[in-house]
Amino acid sequence: MKLADLYARPELTLSVEFFPPKTDKGEENLFSEIEIIKRLNPAFCSVTYGAGGSTREKTVDLVDRIHRKCGLEVMCHLTVVGQSKDEARAVLRKLKEKGIENMIALGGDPPQGMVDWKPHPDGFHHAVELVREAVAFGGFSIAVAGFPEVHPRAESRASDLRYLKEKVDAGAVAIITQLFFDNEEYYRYVEDVRKLGIRLPIVPGVLPILSASQIRRFTSLCCAKIPAQLERELIKVENDDEAAVQLGIDYATRQCEGLIKFGVPGLHFYSLNKSYSVQAICKNLNL
Repeated sequence: MKLADLYARPELTLSVEFFPPKTDKGEENLFSEIEIIKRLNPAFCSVTYGAGGSTREKTVDLVDRIHRKCGLEVMCHLTVVGQSKDEARAVLRKLKEKGIENMIALGGDPPQGMVDWKPHPDGFHHAVELVREAVAFGGFSIAVAGFPEVHPRAESRASDLRYLKEKVDAGAVAIITQLFFDNEEYYRYVEDVRKLGIRLPIVPGVLPILSASQIRRFTSLCCAKIPAQLERELIKVENDDEAAVQLGIDYATRQCEGLIKFGVPGLHFYSLNKSYSVQAICKNLNL
């Protein structure tokens, strides 16, 4: 089922994101986690592309395996970074051949440690170009990213919102947000997006905390804020990952309660290939 149809349903749409493991053992573990996630009856799952497009082949193969063997709808990530136009088109062709209907078009992250990044000389420069390319291929339901706290490379909040409007006008059917820990940032973002006349579903991305160091690293990379209250809680679990996982479950549960009350169309969990926290949060929410 396509994203546009999934988000047209009246019920809350649950989705879960995975990343391609680096080893065979990691892949085996992932499919064990997916079997647990399946019990939550997610509408779809997504598979990331890796910084610099580094997991291109593995992403497409993993998307295909999850779709065929696990019987789940899958949304494939496709990024601008690290590939030519022809390589991006080859991915779109392969997805179409394998019957994958859903994708998310992203700018993508440069390889870690690369500060002077430049687009591929024969590649696309912006995610909106990927949206147009996928629309031209036909048959895809396309999501794009939204940034409640503004894209790290955006000139301003206003320019970031204008760029989102371009992606929507190009043919996107849903907006899935970057992680955030302050719901007020999401509420403000939705208000700003609606002022532009955009009526697409704006799906909050939720990241359950697994450790204090992990969440500080992630937020620094994507320029998301850690609210003062959460920072005080993180300090208490600085050297206790087990306690940090429980903090993550409790905090994400409260976050999701507020988001559901606000009327979000769905919840998109960044699982980090772990089912435990997502399962616990959904149980807390009676989903």
